[in-house]
Amino acid sequence: MNASGRCQYSPMHDYDMITIGAGSAGVRASRMAAEFGARVAVIEERELGGTCVNVGCVPKKLLVFASRIHEEMRGAAGFGIDAVAPPVDWARLIANKNREIERLNGVYDRILKKAGVEILEGHATLLDPHTVDIDGKKLTAEYMLVATGGWPHLPSIPGIEHAISSNDVFFLEALPERILIVGGGYIAVEFAGIFNGLGVDTTLVYRKDLFLRGFDCDVRKTLRDEMRKKGVALRFNINAERIDPSGKGLRSALTDRSVLDTDMVLFATGRSPLTGKLGLENINVKTLKNGSIVVDKYSKTNVPNIYAVGDVTDRVALTPVAVMEGAAVAHTLFNNRPTAVNHHNVPSAVFSQPPIATVGFTEDAARDEYDSIDVYRSEFSPLKHSLTGIDEKTMIKLIVESATDRVVGIHIVGEYAPEIIQGFAVAMNSGATKAQFDATIGVHPTSAEELVTMRTKTNV
Repeated sequence: MNASGRCQYSPMHDYDMITIGAGSAGVRASRMAAEFGARVAVIEERELGGTCVNVGCVPKKLLVFASRIHEEMRGAAGFGIDAVAPPVDWARLIANKNREIERLNGVYDRILKKAGVEILEGHATLLDPHTVDIDGKKLTAEYMLVATGGWPHLPSIPGIEHAISSNDVFFLEALPERILIVGGGYIAVEFAGIFNGLGVDTTLVYRKDLFLRGFDCDVRKTLRDEMRKKGVALRFNINAERIDPSGKGLRSALTDRSVLDTDMVLFATGRSPLTGKLGLENINVKTLKNGSIVVDKYSKTNVPNIYAVGDVTDRVALTPVAVMEGAAVAHTLFNNRPTAVNHHNVPSAVFSQPPIATVGFTEDAARDEYDSIDVYRSEFSPLKHSLTGIDEKTMIKLIVESATDRVVGIHIVGEYAPEIIQGFAVAMNSGATKAQFDATIGVHPTSAEELVTMRTKTNV
C-alpha cells in the first residue's frame, strides 16, 4: 500500500494502467481498475463518453424520439385528439440535445474522479510498450489499454468534401429540405427514418440489392417495405460516384447514370477503428487490414502488457459489449479474476422506423449451423394502429433447433421491439426451449405475447 492507502502494483511506473480513450469501454475499465486499487489515468482528446454519448446512441435516439412525434400526432385523430404537427424547431432541438450531452459528459467526469482516476486531456502516442506521449509529456504504466473507438469512413470519390458524416448530423445549423443518404448499414437506415420523420425529402441509396447485410432476410424485407410506406425513397443496386455543387444545393451523380439534386448528402458507409495515429507501429501491435487491433479472448494484444477493447477491435461493435469488455479487463488485471466476454447471442437493436431487435442466429445462419431447424413467423397490425389508420406491420420470428427444441434466434420488427428483446435474450441465453415459450402465458394485448403464442411452423 502507498501513502494514500491504494495498492501500488507497479512502483517503477507512473501508473498501473493508462487508458487511451474515455468512451464506454475506457471509462468502465478505468473506473473498475481504480476501484480495485490500481493507479489509473485515462487520456481523452475529445469529450468524455466517446461515440455513444456524443455522436452515437444517445443523441441519435433523442432525434428518433423527435422524428416520431409528427406521426404520433397524425394518428391522434383516431383517439379523438385533433393535433396539428408544426415544423420542428431544429435549433431548439439541438440546443436541448447539447444540454443533455453536456450533462452526461459531467456524469462521466464525476464517475472517474470519484473512483480516483486521473483524467488527462490530449492526444496519446505510444512510444514503447510502457510509455505514452501526451502532446510532449511522457508517462509510463505497467499496462496500456487502447479504447479509442471508431470514426466514420467516407470513400474517396470526387466531391466527397461536400458530404457530411453521421458525426456532423448532430451539429447541423438547420435541417435540409432534401437529403441523399448513401449506405446500407444500421446508421444509414436510422438517419433515413430520422430525416424522413422530421419532414425532410429523404432518399437512401445502397450499392447492393438489400440493406442491413447480416440481419435476417425477413427483417430486411419487412423494414424495406415499411420504410417505403413511410415515404423514404429507397434505391438499391446504386451508389453515388460524384458530388458537385449545384446552385444552393448539391448534385450527386449515381452509378445508374442518373443524377439527384439535394441540399445535403450524408455518407453512412461504415466506421473504421481509430488507430492510425496511436503509434501502434512503434511497438509492433498486430492490426488487421482495416486498422482494428487483434486481441485474444481476454482483450490482450500480441504485446503482453497492451490490451484493447471496444470498437477499436474487430469484435462486436456495440456499446454494451464494449462496457463488458472494459469490465473484463479490469477484473483480469486487477481483481485476480481472468474474465473473457461471451460474444455469442448478443442482443441488438436498430432504431429505424419501425425499429428492429434481434438476438441469436438468422434463419440462414441457423441452417448452416444445425442439421434441422423449425421457423415460426408472424406478421400483424398492432392494436394501436386499428385506430390511427397508419399502415404499419409488426413482424416476429422465432428460430428453433429441431433436435433440442432450443430457441436459437429471435427477430422482431415493430414498435417496442428493442424493449421486448432484452428479456427474451435472457431466456434464450439460459437455454429456453420452444416448449417453455409455449408454456408461458402471454401478456394481453401486447405485441410481445406473439412470441409465446406462435404454434404454426412456416418452414413446412
